[in-house]
Amino acid sequence: MASPALERLRIDNPTIEFSEGDARRLHHPHDDALVVTIQVGDYNIHRVLVDNGSSADILYYPAFQQMGIGRERLVPTNAPLVGFGGARILPLGTVTLAVTIGDYLQQVTRNVTFLVVDCSSAYNAIIGRPTLNSWKAVTSTYHLMIKFPTNHGIGELRGNQVSARKCYVAMMEMDNHIQAMNIEERRVATEPTERLEDVLLDEAHSKQTTKIGTLANPTVRQELATFLKENRDVFTWSHEDMPGIDPSVMVHRLNVSPSFPPVRQKKRTFAQERDQAVAEEV
Repeated sequence: MASPALERLRIDNPTIEFSEGDARRLHHPHDDALVVTIQVGDYNIHRVLVDNGSSADILYYPAFQQMGIGRERLVPTNAPLVGFGGARILPLGTVTLAVTIGDYLQQVTRNVTFLVVDCSSAYNAIIGRPTLNSWKAVTSTYHLMIKFPTNHGIGELRGNQVSARKCYVAMMEMDNHIQAMNIEERRVATEPTERLEDVLLDEAHSKQTTKIGTLANPTVRQELATFLKENRDVFTWSHEDMPGIDPSVMVHRLNVSPSFPPVRQKKRTFAQERDQAVAEEV
């Protein structure tokens, strides 16, 4: 029989694990995002992205407005967010709201401080590492599920695969969407150590250029430019210059369910001048 101290340790630190049964309801194979529904105050917020790579919890402004929260509750902040493309956006402010996940009795409620962002997104909110860590949550993108400890055992929050795919399509259709996920670290701006100059590698192709530094003496720079021109064949300017890429390095595939057979769309007819333009582009 286990000692009372060991039993107490198991209760305070329950083991969290996933099984194949947890993934039985999903369509496989998949690379879908983990998109869930959470309770924020008195509202159920759908289309919430769970992102382990995000250093911030984000609430998009349209959802903030629909919840009827006054802007006077926003606390100003000067920490910009940085997206994958390097774009920066300054949040409108922060707001702290009670978030509940799980089913009674296996649920947790924590106050979450969201950065409120006014930009295009298919999601209503993003849950990042700060909240996941406060929940002591374990996420599985394969099972599309979050598991977390509660006072009454292990709680679960399942992702919505259909909603995840709809959000993915919506994000792809946006012209200027910004998926800002990380708080920018404050850094001292530094100037470049040297100015760069362009080197034309091929006189017949004005766009085939590279850059070299200007701190070296003119003789060294001329020798370097000559060397680059003589070896310009190692540069790639289009996909045609990179034939035979090994699939282990990079491969493209469609994220579709194998249970759905491919369907050929009906051929469209165009006016003669448009048809010719399409043929030339293809």
